[in-house]
Amino acid sequence: MQTSSFLKLVIAVMTVAQLSSCAVVAVGGVAATATVLTDRRTTSVQAIDKGIEWEASSALSKRFGDNAHITVTSFNQKVLLTGEVKDADIKGGAGAYVNAMKNVRSVFNELVIGPNSSYTSRVNDSYLESKIKTQMIFTEKLPSNSMAIVAEGSSVYLLGILTQSEADLAKKITSNTNGVKDVYVYFDIISDAEKTRLEKEGKSAQSQSDSPSKQQ
Repeated sequence: MQTSSFLKLVIAVMTVAQLSSCAVVAVGGVAATATVLTDRRTTSVQAIDKGIEWEASSALSKRFGDNAHITVTSFNQKVLLTGEVKDADIKGGAGAYVNAMKNVRSVFNELVIGPNSSYTSRVNDSYLESKIKTQMIFTEKLPSNSMAIVAEGSSVYLLGILTQSEADLAKKITSNTNGVKDVYVYFDIISDAEKTRLEKEGKSAQSQSDSPSKQQ
């Protein structure tokens, strides 16, 4: 019975992941505006975030090895640490290391002291993330590409650049998702005027990046 349930869970993860890909096409082509698909971060900040994640993940893995399972998520240079560590010293050391990194604005250290999570638990978290992302994509006027969604131990952490109304909606959707234990938000809240400005810049940048391919 346990094996059967686990296989069903794996199949569900794969199915939702495929739905997420289809959803992006559907939203972009049919139901939504470019607003939903545009990342409100500049391309340079997106690159910085990727660099922070890579550098921190690599350094922490080498430093703590099997004594920790740490996931690093950076969005708009705000860094979230989730996972499990052996003791308080490792938790503090990981937070201090990332906080001292170049380009990091702030660190949210949500590491839990305890044994590393099981493979089954991580699959369940991946399933939750995919389910929530799919709901976000199909929610009108919610900029799913301007958010990072992280599930760890059935708790969900949200980062992003949203207006207050968008942030409230994103939290509501997440909280109402079956299987979610707790929801923590670390949004950068912007005004409607700032939202409009960022969307115009995003459309302009997207148009410029698409130009070469159109000429081929």
